Amino acid sequence: MASAAPGLWQRFAGWCARNLPTRESMENSRLLRPVAHRVLAPHLWRFTRRSVPRGVALGMVTGILFPVAQIPFSAMLALPLRANIPAAALTTFITNPFTTPPLWVAAYWIGKWALRIDAALPGDPVREAANAGWAQWLLSDAAPATAVGLLIVTGAFAIGGYFLSMFGWRLWIARKWRNRRTRNQD
Repeated sequence: MASAAPGLWQRFAGWCARNLPTRESMENSRLLRPVAHRVLAPHLWRFTRRSVPRGVALGMVTGILFPVAQIPFSAMLALPLRANIPAAALTTFITNPFTTPPLWVAAYWIGKWALRIDAALPGDPVREAANAGWAQWLLSDAAPATAVGLLIVTGAFAIGGYFLSMFGWRLWIARKWRNRRTRNQD
């Protein structure tokens, strides 16, 4: 008889095991070799109730604000913040080719609302600037709205990720205790 297909949680755990950086991979990284002794500190790799939410929030910030080298940036910023490096590295994957364009469009609209530039800008500055090219877009009126929107979205995602992971951690621990109590009663 064939075994059942793995569930969503098992597939996610397998994906995490394949894609999370290991201590050995970071130890062999040429870029991190000068600070490897600090990055490989055991307390940065332990999953604790305080370090995981910090890592999630840090990963959200570096994933959204840094367009390249997100994992090395999150590893470097995890040192002074005492955040969990694997959690920070995994959370940077929130931005990918599928999620970045909607995120930037949402950031533009949020920034446009926050700066109240609806009446000040006639037409569609995003479309006009996109047709003109990147240099023109940076000088357009859409760039400040997008930058402010990205900061607002980053803050909201980081705070939300922090509290969601903290709540998830509590649920996980409560489930472990409940299962342990059930086993001991049997």
